[in-house]
Amino acid sequence: MKHIFVLATLLLAFACNTEQVTITNPEDYQVYLETSPTRNTSKYFELWNSKITKDSTQLLSFPIVAGEYNRYFKNTGDITYLKKAEKALKKAVEIAAINKSGYYRSLARNYISQHRFKKALNYAYSARTMGSGVKDSQSLLFDVHMELGNYAQAEKYLDSIKNFSDFGYLIRAAKWNDYKGDLNTTIALMEHAMKKAEDANNKSLKIWSYSNIADYYGHAGRLNDSYEHYLKTLEQDPENAYAKKGIAWIVYSYEKNGIEAMRILNTVDNQYKSPDHYLLQAEIAEFMSDEHSRAGSLDAYYKLVQNPDYGTMYNIPNIDVYLSTNSNYKKALKLAQQEVGNRATPETYSVLAYAHFKNGNLSTAVDILEEHVQGKTFEPAALLKASEVFKTAGRTEQLANLKKELLGSIFELGPLAEKNINTL
Repeated sequence: MKHIFVLATLLLAFACNTEQVTITNPEDYQVYLETSPTRNTSKYFELWNSKITKDSTQLLSFPIVAGEYNRYFKNTGDITYLKKAEKALKKAVEIAAINKSGYYRSLARNYISQHRFKKALNYAYSARTMGSGVKDSQSLLFDVHMELGNYAQAEKYLDSIKNFSDFGYLIRAAKWNDYKGDLNTTIALMEHAMKKAEDANNKSLKIWSYSNIADYYGHAGRLNDSYEHYLKTLEQDPENAYAKKGIAWIVYSYEKNGIEAMRILNTVDNQYKSPDHYLLQAEIAEFMSDEHSRAGSLDAYYKLVQNPDYGTMYNIPNIDVYLSTNSNYKKALKLAQQEVGNRATPETYSVLAYAHFKNGNLSTAVDILEEHVQGKTFEPAALLKASEVFKTAGRTEQLANLKKELLGSIFELGPLAEKNINTL
């Protein structure tokens, strides 16, 4: 009896010690969930927009109006604003006689947002050729080459702007080290950049720094720091949908509180409409075994991505939906081939391999993974796809290495993926 009592006491103590600590508190963020819908106009915008006519040649109006459209897109997720910004910038490029390189760079960044990376590269090179704003053009070329998977070229452009006192260099060096899998250096560089934004009291740079470093802290398992910096983002920008979704992810993925995570996301619906928002709602609904809500969220996603303005922006999410819902494997494979054509990165190749795998082409999938993915990315979603392929192919050594990596990425991948990882 004594031994049984001791054992029971030890088990109780162990359970208490391993009890999951709650990180978030609704009292911290509730005030930000009660913000009014984002305004999509202003007197400033209307003033400059009124100067644009069908045959307008008032150059200054176009980049200002484009900047406002871009701001509205970031605040609302409405693709219409991004396309309107593109139209205004194209007009600016068309009529500009001087300082044209700046308009080329702005248009290239617009195309990056649209995932039209090859077009962005063309405009980035045009900006560099013009000669002015050389450092800005080199920074832009780093960004585009990273998106395209041209890592050798990207590294050269990063080296060309090297300056540890410059915010722009620091955030790009952080991105480079994240690609290389050096998360500690990534965070150190981002913290340095964040300090510069704070010292300059630059609101837009602080918002950018806080929201991005919150992501990196999450990747590193520093969830208290991640949560704190999402809150800091909201202190600067109470309507910031990205930060609210970041908090919702902590609530869902770590705290396993689907109801509260969904409540947060439902308040974001009032101001922000984006396809990936509905995909996250669908995932949480599946976690809660709420098939009705899951179907509704997927339906909302499908309806939104039918808008031709999205172009290829949601190719990869579309592929994931087709493959995970068994709805259209052949279409998924076709889109995956298109996406690799758009940008040949380890991540897009992992999607292509997985599409081949789902279509019954196991040996092709393994070949793609071994040539283009294995040892070339630390992206958890790519590794998870690879693990399923290698498991089916009986590649036990490769699978063991992937499982070790994935066990450290459960927070990033979420509770649904956790079940699959544990059974590898």
